[in-house]
Amino acid sequence: MANSPQSKKRARQNERRYEINKARRSRIRTFLRRVEEAIASGDQTAAATALRAAQPELMRGVTKGVMHKNTASRKISRLSSRVKGMGA
Repeated sequence: MANSPQSKKRARQNERRYEINKARRSRIRTFLRRVEEAIASGDQTAAATALRAAQPELMRGVTKGVMHKNTASRKISRLSSRVKGMGA
């Protein structure tokens, strides 16, 4: 349990950041799900559009500290290769 004023404040800040980060992660997952659904439906133009919308959202998560840079890059790379492979 937090006892000092500093630790009490830090606990409040942690709760607030946790909620904000949770919302950000959820938003990122929503964008990724839209790309996955477009790929599953077989519509390449919809998948490409969804991917273009998801990329900045993923990288925003990186700058906000929700996700590691390499993780976001890997996800973008794998999704883009799947979208590109749909045309073939």
